[in-house]
Amino acid sequence: MQYLVVGAGGTGGMIAYKLAKGGQDVTLIARGTHLEKILNEGLKVHTQWDDAVDAVPVKAVTAENCGGPYDVIFVCFKWYSIESALPIIERAADAHTVVIPILNIYGTGRMLQQKLPDKYILDGCIYVAASKEKPGQIFQFGKIMRIVFGPRQDQEKRPMLTAIAAELDACGIEGKLSDHIEEEALEKFCYISPVGTASLYYDVTSGGFRTPGKPRDMLVELMREICAIGEAMGTPLPDDIVERNLGIVASLDPDNGTSMQRDVMAGHVSEMDGLVAEVLRLAKRYGVPVPAYEKAAALFRKRGWMA
Repeated sequence: MQYLVVGAGGTGGMIAYKLAKGGQDVTLIARGTHLEKILNEGLKVHTQWDDAVDAVPVKAVTAENCGGPYDVIFVCFKWYSIESALPIIERAADAHTVVIPILNIYGTGRMLQQKLPDKYILDGCIYVAASKEKPGQIFQFGKIMRIVFGPRQDQEKRPMLTAIAAELDACGIEGKLSDHIEEEALEKFCYISPVGTASLYYDVTSGGFRTPGKPRDMLVELMREICAIGEAMGTPLPDDIVERNLGIVASLDPDNGTSMQRDVMAGHVSEMDGLVAEVLRLAKRYGVPVPAYEKAAALFRKRGWMA
């Protein structure tokens, strides 16, 4: 199959690297010096555990020159750039194309489907520890690489989805075709949003959640509020989701921060709207009290980080 990866940061870069390394036909959308480096030197991945750097040739293009149609499109833009993905999907996808958004924000697939009703847009999420280190190079600081994707309950389940999962597996990406993608995407969101919010509120890294204290207490409260929203939406999360998420935090390097935290501290645009404000919107829609998120939002607004 022919793959298009939209976005060349840590997530998109790792997907393109693994697919290319596995011999798949993959095209990566990038820009600027990042694009130039990939074209001239290949896409490089620097792995933390052995301090090794590996490069693989990858077809890299600008958004305007992506061509198409493709069999599979992975959308890996940040939430604040998602609108710019619409014309790319419009050009690069036809009726048979499977579009898989891989974003941190819950409900992205449904939102894109509403805007592009003639496309086949699933939901998906990824478990990967990577970020763009410098132009042409991705830094991978954890070995996990897992993509969960699937149709929502109101969508058809096409036969080619099984083949996509198999090709991902063959390339060293654990591919899971889910029959309950909305629940699994919310599970991921129940980790990403609370950890990002609490990390920024208390200005701590993963190590700050390992022991009892205010940061850990807030993190647990935020997770429970996401669980309450899920219950109200008819998408209940597993009873042990908080304990599981705390286990994930405990397994990380204690100095690991979050992308929202890094973006805010650097004065860059962040995913605050999708990771915090979207929770407040869902809570209001479903009548769920979220005092911990309200508390965080109040501080973020006071500091000018959130509208």
